[in-house]
Amino acid sequence: MGFRTALLAAALVAAASPSLAQGDKDKPKSAQEIIDAAPASAWRELDPANTLYLQLANGRVVIELAPDFAPQHVANIRTLAREGFWDGLSIYRSQDNFVVQFGDPDVGEKNAKSQGSAKTKLPAEFERKAEGLAFDELPDSDGWAAEVGFAKGFPAARDPKTGKAWLAHCYGMIGAGRDVAADSSNGSELYVVTGQSPRQLDRNITLVGRVVKGIELLSVIPRGPEPMGFYDKPEQRTPIQSIRLASEVPAAERTPLQLLKTDSQAFVDAVESRRNRRDEWYKHPAGHIDLCNVSLPARDPTAKDRNTP
Repeated sequence: MGFRTALLAAALVAAASPSLAQGDKDKPKSAQEIIDAAPASAWRELDPANTLYLQLANGRVVIELAPDFAPQHVANIRTLAREGFWDGLSIYRSQDNFVVQFGDPDVGEKNAKSQGSAKTKLPAEFERKAEGLAFDELPDSDGWAAEVGFAKGFPAARDPKTGKAWLAHCYGMIGAGRDVAADSSNGSELYVVTGQSPRQLDRNITLVGRVVKGIELLSVIPRGPEPMGFYDKPEQRTPIQSIRLASEVPAAERTPLQLLKTDSQAFVDAVESRRNRRDEWYKHPAGHIDLCNVSLPARDPTAKDRNTP
């Protein structure tokens, strides 16, 4: 059953059957209650080979890479991480309601940091063929694409006319900064969306993954000056202690994390709960949800309460 069909079916059954959408004393179940009750089979582990740990002084940011959409960029990013390219560099840009950006601010200068054995030129990987890509479609309309949903757990869009699919610029997504030329990015200068989803960037920049834990460490970084948030002084930048592949970190030092599968019934029910709020505070359920307002639940399987926001 496809995601669109499953979500519509969930809505119809919820309306007809209180047992699905309601809990004790006829109180509708919240999305969090549905997530908390999700069986172990509804969760997936992060692949250490496609997980980055961005270490800042105040904590770790966990990043899931998207090799199915940007294979050459992800391969370069893996090489850069293994060789410690970002270690000692910084977050040198924080633009209000837009992005934070990190890498080497002196790229092109004589003192720019070497990229080691990583490739210095890559093709643009803005979109890919939709054929063969599992796609969990949302039933709601979208102003940016004919169809939106989740592919490989990432927020994505596709166009049945062109047969193309691409990742969407939602909060927490990570892209590879580029110059004017479409093929001028190589994954060494990365940005993280920290503002209202800039979907106009879809299919114009290569998206390489998204933050799955620790986004709050990036979103609170002080904003840089107008117009684009680049800091004037080096001391204003946020130092990066290291960026490592989880596969290069001892198992005991990894961040235990599981993500809810977007093709699971628990995810379908949680999305429906958010798009049609039935708790007493809401007087007018929207009956609609935007792709970028669908959060991907994550949990620490070793935690006592097992679930994290």
